[in-house]
Amino acid sequence: MSSNKVILFDGVCNLCNSSVQFVIKHDKKKEFSFASLQSDFGQKTLQEHQLPSKHFDSFILLENGVLFQESTAALKVAARLNFPINMLSIFILIPAFLRNAVYKFIANNRYKWFGKKDFCMMPSPELKERFIA
Repeated sequence: MSSNKVILFDGVCNLCNSSVQFVIKHDKKKEFSFASLQSDFGQKTLQEHQLPSKHFDSFILLENGVLFQESTAALKVAARLNFPINMLSIFILIPAFLRNAVYKFIANNRYKWFGKKDFCMMPSPELKERFIA
């Protein structure tokens, strides 16, 4: 599947997997595709953008070849979802260094608070077409 909006996420992180499930549920137009950062596509994207390929603490949105990270990526995704979730995009007005400080605090504690899986999530057959390997 080819998409111009791809969400890259930590495939073993329970919080990240829950976030992907949330987006899938609220993305009624099916605008987003998904790939784990650990996948071949994820690794290739990280390398192309000179990002660490072994440290998976960023939520990434790749949109039309432009890469957004951390809180900016999350807010850009929220903006494309249905009301009232899209209202969260107002937080883009807060300076990125403040938003990302909160983002990094959560990212640094996500395994401790939400746990982690031994393996990346396997999408159901109905959702498989929205995932990039």
